[in-house]
Amino acid sequence: MLNRKQSPSFADNQECDTYAWFSQRAWVEIDLEALSHNVEQLIQFLSPRTQLMAVVKADAYGHGSVTVAQTALQSGASWLGVATVPEGIQLREGGIKAPILILGATQTPEQIQAIVHWNLQPTLCSPKQALIFSSLLEKTNHSSPLPVHIKLDTGMSRLGTNWQEAVEFVQLVQNLPHLDIASIYSHLATADHLDTTVMEEQHRRFEQAIARVKTMGINPPCLHLANSAGTLTNPALHYDIVRAGLAIYGLYPAPHLQNVINLKPVLQLKARVTQVKTIAAGTGVSYGQQFIAPHELRLAVVGIGYADGVPRNLSQKIQVLIRGQRVPQIGAITMDQLMLDVSNVPDLQEGEVVTLLGTQGKETISADDWARTLNTISWEILCGFKHRLPRVAVI
Repeated sequence: MLNRKQSPSFADNQECDTYAWFSQRAWVEIDLEALSHNVEQLIQFLSPRTQLMAVVKADAYGHGSVTVAQTALQSGASWLGVATVPEGIQLREGGIKAPILILGATQTPEQIQAIVHWNLQPTLCSPKQALIFSSLLEKTNHSSPLPVHIKLDTGMSRLGTNWQEAVEFVQLVQNLPHLDIASIYSHLATADHLDTTVMEEQHRRFEQAIARVKTMGINPPCLHLANSAGTLTNPALHYDIVRAGLAIYGLYPAPHLQNVINLKPVLQLKARVTQVKTIAAGTGVSYGQQFIAPHELRLAVVGIGYADGVPRNLSQKIQVLIRGQRVPQIGAITMDQLMLDVSNVPDLQEGEVVTLLGTQGKETISADDWARTLNTISWEILCGFKHRLPRVAVI
């Protein structure tokens, strides 16, 4: 990840003279101060007994996993959560020593060997998976017990053993050699809904499962249930750890949660104008000529497209920011470029910066705005920005 220091007098339309990486046509800007702020806000919201796990899977939701993980840990997070073994390895190779939980299912010999070698902590979703882990560790003469996390399905119907079978599952893992239960957890399916019926039922099921486990003389060292939405909805869901993803990146899981704590968006998406020209009335723009100029207008070509993660279905449905004002995108978004009507931006020059997501002056365009337009979720928008876009850390 590239870095720059942001001057208080820094103006977006002057960026071409300020960035050392002048040649970049488009990039994702990551505000590490905002990230730190969000982590600190979450920690202040939790009780002292509850730790924060920063979920940095999918390259930290497109923000850059190693840099985000380092900043989150420096700001008070205690754990990191990833989806896959390679994601965990990437963090270890980046010098990160904090505990890393693999949230996805793992069971091949290669995965288990990598987990042991890189000091990662797996999720066990089923008795079969637990037996595979124990058997392989036995064959390799693994010296110390491997910390494992037991996943119960309380209503998500994704990974995990049915909550009603928790006692048998936990007892099995407890009695297997080379495995050490580090936590028991589950995942909420509807914590971002105004109707809390399903979430409350999942909570009851989790509580019942843990109570039954404890009656067998087994006291789990750690429990966790809440994602970002659950964390912001009900402190009773916090337990020993909360697993926060979207919230640490400064977005709210649902509109009704926006007043719970103060979050700052971490990501901005920017690109440069590559050509400015005048087109005559009646001129078609881009593939399919979905846009026909109703009059003479000034058109700007911008060096970013759907291959970078700007969805083609946003064509002619979005605005961008130039010099603090909104301008419309026109014509079909193409693989590497998109077009704007900049008739109201006098003397626009090639090399000036366009903000597609983020803030200029008093105007803001968010991932939530794009998500609403596409009838999707902000998670998908953030995770869609491709790796040919450099991540630039604002320090």
